[in-house]
Formats: sequence, structure tokens, C-alpha cells
Amino acid sequence: MSLGVLNNLNALYAENNLNNTSSSLSKTLQQLSSGSRINSGADDAAGLSLVNGLAANSTALTQSSTNATEGVGLLQVADGALSQVTNLLNRAVTLATEASNGTLNSTQGAAANQEYQSILSEISNIGSTTTYNQQAVFGKSFNIYTGDSSTKGASIDALSIGTLSSSAVGQTNGAMSYSSGQSVFVDMSKTGASGVNAQSTDSISAGSSLTVTYAIGKNSSGTLITSTATISTGGTTGYANTVDGMIAAINGSGLGITASFTTAGAAGDSSAAATSDTGIMISGNVVNGAPTTVGQVQIAQGTTALADSTTGQITPTIDAGSTGTATISYAATTGQDLSTSSLSTQSTAQAALTALNTAISDVAAQDGYIGSQINTLNSVSQVISTQQQNIVSAQNAVQATDYAQASSNLSKFEILSQTGISALAQANSLQQEVTKLLQ
Repeated sequence: MSLGVLNNLNALYAENNLNNTSSSLSKTLQQLSSGSRINSGADDAAGLSLVNGLAANSTALTQSSTNATEGVGLLQVADGALSQVTNLLNRAVTLATEASNGTLNSTQGAAANQEYQSILSEISNIGSTTTYNQQAVFGKSFNIYTGDSSTKGASIDALSIGTLSSSAVGQTNGAMSYSSGQSVFVDMSKTGASGVNAQSTDSISAGSSLTVTYAIGKNSSGTLITSTATISTGGTTGYANTVDGMIAAINGSGLGITASFTTAGAAGDSSAAATSDTGIMISGNVVNGAPTTVGQVQIAQGTTALADSTTGQITPTIDAGSTGTATISYAATTGQDLSTSSLSTQSTAQAALTALNTAISDVAAQDGYIGSQINTLNSVSQVISTQQQNIVSAQNAVQATDYAQASSNLSKFEILSQTGISALAQANSLQQEVTKLLQ
């Protein structure tokens, strides 16, 4: 290579290598100081996407474990209340047995009956005043949601705690059912108008409603018992006449169903005009026809059909979907009615004894369901904890800095940085030698 001064190529080579070394040294120092191998998309785009997804799973699972624990707390409150009801019923049995005997005079019989009626009033009081987080426990359903932030990994334990009063003591004919994720899709898009889709904030017709028919159990002959409820917005419901308001009303219905705003494609609805149609996906043990087994729920338009009044969309259709949130649900019939029983005479006291024995059995059945759900949620919490631990481990394997390798790289790049600076200095000084030829 000829000797010249027009371009100092050696200095350019040395400068380029020094810049590369400085960049690598900076990246290594960032990994060492942050503890993370991936600090930007430039470090590992695919790895960053995986890590962010795992982080979302981890946070959702952490909260899900808390959700399950809160559900256990709710059930334990109900369990404690039923234990006290059993104690009261046992005392009522003592009184009824005593009043059934002919040795009591009228004054003593009246005293026994007075205490008995007081017990019935206390049972009703327990049913109406037992609360968890300022919400009544008895006569309501609570959807305990657990999941990893994905639809596939989500599930709902629809806790159903029956009404407790002197006219409804315990539960009978209880049946558990499981839905692996069925749903229906309430299509809010305007037929024949491409792109005319609802938004979750859109107004809907005042008093819009859905009719829900659900199977609550079977009678003594095995015939399915169904009941009907109306979910509506506006008026005294407290739910706004908006799409969001209807979703809130569905989620607050206590019928073991959940709603979310999504597209027909995400809901798995192949009957919609387009997969981009927007609407409400209702998940749970839902069917697109009349219920045929205990726990199934049918969704239909109510008296005032659900229609979007913001965009002028026509009354939407309810289409069958295929995806949704897996749901464990429970249905049972009301227990023993003690409200009309008394110990005023020997015959009524003896009749009350029979009713009390049935009531004790019904309370035991209800308490058995509550106990089983405590065990279920405890199991769910344990599974979630294990899953969350493994996800964090996987996230750490992808994201965490390998300090052995990073420390080795640090030494290498520090040495290369020093040699690069020295080489650049030598390249600059070498060209100065040309001036000696001109002396």
C-alpha cells in the first residue's frame, strides 16, 4: 500500500472498531447494572415480546390467587353463619320435643313457642345481615374469576349461595355443572352497512333488556325446573343506558354469566355478517335454545330489545358463539319453609319436629356445597401459585442477565477499548511520518 496523506485509512479502521467496542461495552454495562439481558427491542425483539407476555400472565395469576383467597373468605363467612343456624335449629328441636309432650301447661307451652318463634326470627336475621365486603352473602351469586389474562386460560367459579330465612332454610336438589367455554354473541352491528359498528360507550334504547332463562334443578319426578329473569338498564336499576351499562348489568346479575365487549371473530361467531362486527359476548354455561340440563342458561331479547341508539343500528340479533370463559356453576332449589310452623299445640309441635329435621338436612346440604367450594378455590389457588412460579422462572431464563458471560464480556471490551484507543493514536501518528520525507 502506497504512503499518502489524503485519507488516513488506518485511523478509520481503528475508529470504526473502537466505536463498535464502545457500543458493546455500553450494552454490557447496561445488562450488568439493570440485571436484565433485554433492555430494549433492539436487544432481542422476539425475546422482549415473550417476556412482556409472560409478565402479563404473571401479574394476572398473582391477582387471581388473591381473587380465589377472597372467594374462600366469602364462603367461610357463609359457613360460619350456617353453623350458627344449625345450633339454633338444634335448640328448636329441643323445644319442639318438649312441646310435643302433654305435661306442659298452657303458660309453659306459650313460653316454648315464644322462644321457638324467636329462633325463626334470628335465622331470618342471620340471612339478611350476614355480609362480606358490605355485600349480602345469602341469596346472591358471586363470580370468582381466575386466569392468566387470556381467554383460553380464564375460568369462573360461579358461587351460588341461596336465600336464608325462616321460609327458606338450606337448599335441596343441588347440582354442579361445568361449561368448557360456551358463549353467545349479541351482534350490535347494522346489517348491510359495512363498518357501522357499535362502541362500548354508545347509548342504547332506554330500558333495553335481555331475558335469561336458566335451569335451577329438577323436581321429584326428574322434570327440569327453569326460572326466568330480566336484565335491564335505566330506571331504578342503577345501570346506564349504554352498552357498557348493559355489560355491567349482565356481570352484576348473579346468574353465573359474564359479559365483555368484543368482535364476532373473537367471540367465535361464524353466523355474523362479518368477523369485525362488534357486540357483547356473554360467556358461561349458555345455550342458544331452551335449557336441557341443570345450570344451562338461555339468552334472548327482552321486552325492550337491545338496540344501539347512537349509530341508529337496528335491533341486533343474538348469535351462537363457540368460545368463552370456562364456568363452574351450581343450581339448587329452596330449602325447608319453617315460617308457618309453631309449638302452640302438641300436634303442631310434632309437625314442627318433622320440618326441623328436614331443615337440618337441608342446611347440611347447603353447607356441604359451601365446603366443597372452599376446597375447590383452595386447590385453584395452589395450582395458580405453581403456574405463576413456573412462568416467573421462564421469564427469568429469557430476560435475566448471565453475569458470568457479561463479566467476561466486560473484561474483553475494556481491553479492546484500550487497545483501540492505542491503535487509533498509532494510526494518527504514523501519517505524521510523511512530513519527514519533505525535510
